[in-house]
Parts: sequence; structure tokens; C-alpha cells
Amino acid sequence: MARDTGEMAGLMPDRVHAALWMLGAIASFTLMAVAGRAIQAELSSFELMFWRSLIGFFIIVGVLAAHLRSLARIRAEIRPTRPRLHLLRNVFHFAGQNLWFYGIMIIPLAQLVALEFTMPIWVALLAPLILQERFTVMRVVVAVLGFGGILLIAQPGAQTLTSGHVAGILCAVGFAMNVILTKRLLRDDSALCVLFWMTALHTLFGLVLAQLGGFTWPSVALWAWLIVIGLTGLSAHYALSSALLLAPASIVAPMEFLRLPVIALVGVWLYSEPLEMLVFIGAAIILLANWINLRASRAQA
Repeated sequence: MARDTGEMAGLMPDRVHAALWMLGAIASFTLMAVAGRAIQAELSSFELMFWRSLIGFFIIVGVLAAHLRSLARIRAEIRPTRPRLHLLRNVFHFAGQNLWFYGIMIIPLAQLVALEFTMPIWVALLAPLILQERFTVMRVVVAVLGFGGILLIAQPGAQTLTSGHVAGILCAVGFAMNVILTKRLLRDDSALCVLFWMTALHTLFGLVLAQLGGFTWPSVALWAWLIVIGLTGLSAHYALSSALLLAPASIVAPMEFLRLPVIALVGVWLYSEPLEMLVFIGAAIILLANWINLRASRAQA
């Protein structure tokens, strides 16, 4: 009993630190959404992604230079073992990010975040096709629950479905593919290598696609928001990864649910968006599906 108590006491600081990292992730994601809306008053989502990724690229290059201190070591660190997989992963991630930024302009922030919560469910459905994981009955149960949550959030028939709802679902699919392919890449390449090619390729994609509508230079007032979105794009994922290193995903995932009421209150405060109980109920069902999936995955491990 004493040993068990000691082990529990040892785990508590890690869980407290994980909770603090999750608060940082929630703050970063919320700031990113607010900055994204402010920026898209002037720039397209492609232009937003260009500047966001360019700022992130310089930050990653700075981190590489500070840690490795020699050009030869930096080249070795960022040399990809599977270049085509890096390219494919970033096509999905770039698409998901653009759809997310598009969605925040069309539907209430709470609805978009709730639909984004389906990402782990899409991972559960797509992983057997890509990573040759076993497709189980539990994955079907998780998918059905997740689909039920989506119906409550989107309320087809009770309200008009918009391109924002479609963007919210498709961005979750894009993020799911990103997670699956990142998992595959990290078998051979470091996290810094993945981040370097993510920011480099996203910068290139954003620059090329921004030319379609004519490239617009941001006004002076917009630069502060661009710096915010460049920093939060990295800090959100760093904080989330740090939380997952300190506590199991089954503990961290419910913490992320706090992002919904936070973003909903921000939507009410800044944009006079309505608080809809069905959005919270649908998100809770999606969270339950994610929790069941995590428990099933742990039991199989």
C-alpha cells in the first residue's frame, strides 16, 4: 500500500505539469483562431499560411543552429529518409490547416472546434488502411458514436449546412492523415526534421497558391497578428506534445475538451456568437468515442 501511495505521489507532479502544458496549448489554439480571423480580413488563407509558415521556418532554423552549431550536423539532421512521404504528409497537413482557417470565418468557433475533435476517430478508421493496423468492431463503434456527435453539432434539417461545416469535417480528416503519416515518418526521422520540412513546404505551398488571387502584402497593423499566428502555430503543438510526454493520452485527451468552452466564450465575447447546448453535447459524444478508442488501443498494446 505504501509503495502504491508513493507511486501515485510521483505521478501527480507529472499530471499537474501536463495540465499546465495543456493550458498553454489551449491558450495557443485560441489565440491562433482569433489571429486567423483578424488576418483574413485582409489576406487569403493561402497568404496567411505563407507568412505563418515562413515565421515558423525561421524559428526552426534558429533552433537547429543553436542546438547543432555546424552546417554538416544540420544537414544530417534535416536529411529526410522518405522525401515523398514528407511531401504527402505536408499536402494533407497544409490542406487541413487551410480548411481550418477557412472554417473559422464561416461558422462559430465552437462548432469548428467540436468538429475538429473528430480527428482521432478518423485516425482510428484510416490507420488500418495506411499502417496495416487491425480493423476491429470497436473502431466501428467509435465511428458510429463520432458520426452521431457530428449530427448533433451540424443539426442537418434544423439549420442550413454550410461550407464551413464541410471544412470542419475535412480539416479533421486532413489532420488525421497528418498524424498517421507523422507516426510513420518518426520511425526514421527526428521531430526537428519533420518540423523543418513542414515549415519549408508549407511556405512554398502558400506562396505558390497565394498567386492565384494575386499576392497581397499585409498592412503594418497586421504584422502583430502574423507574428502571433507564427508563434502559436509552433507553441500549440509543442505544448500538446509536452503534455503527452508527461501523461498518458487517455488523461491528456479529456483535458483538451476544455478548449471547447474556452473558444465558445471567446466567440461570445468577441464575435457575439451563440452558445448552443447541442454543440457541447455532440462534442461530449465525440470525446466519449475518442476515450473508448484510447482504452481499446491500450488494451490491445
